[in-house]
Amino acid sequence: MKTLSIDFVSDVVCPWCAIGLSSLEIALKKLEGEVAVELRFRPFELHPDMGPEGAEVLPYLAKKYGMSAAQVEHNQRQIAERGAAVGFEFRMDRRGRTWNTFAAHRLLHWAGEVGALQQRALKQALLAAHFTEGENPGAREVLLRCAERAGLDAQRAAAVIDGDEFADAVRAEETRWRDAGITSVPSVVVNQRWLIQGGQPPELFEQSLREIAAQV
Repeated sequence: MKTLSIDFVSDVVCPWCAIGLSSLEIALKKLEGEVAVELRFRPFELHPDMGPEGAEVLPYLAKKYGMSAAQVEHNQRQIAERGAAVGFEFRMDRRGRTWNTFAAHRLLHWAGEVGALQQRALKQALLAAHFTEGENPGAREVLLRCAERAGLDAQRAAAVIDGDEFADAVRAEETRWRDAGITSVPSVVVNQRWLIQGGQPPELFEQSLREIAAQV
């Protein structure tokens, strides 16, 4: 059985990242017994200059992407539909603001050092906290609760959240992926060679991973 290394470059306030991860999870279940995967999550900040107060999501997105409020709302509905198709629940009525995610990435980096399964569970918990529950994934209480849900040590998680541990490591990772040409997310990098870009359907992930596995 072939083993593939997957770097999932993403942000926890990126709706297409939630869709892409759910799609990838479906594809990986279909590949069980055929292809083994080492999945790691890498940092990318959509709003690196966002202050701790966050921003009202609809006006912010409209300004950032040059769209009208109606266009943003239409896109949000389409995203919710795409999410439902792969089993991810978006509650856009609860998501009033978007936030800075640097603390979340520091926590995810630590979780990755603990273990791949814990990092994966934390990533899923953070995405659900923001997009399903409408919470701030940079808030201490949200980060701590997500860490506990992921089976991580609460005391150690609190120490990471309250300090600046792993800040340099996260910035170095972000620079690494930017230098590699990653400018949008999700970016799924397989064996540091192949790129699958965007929140693709499960069938595309499955087909692409089969084809890559056949070449390695």
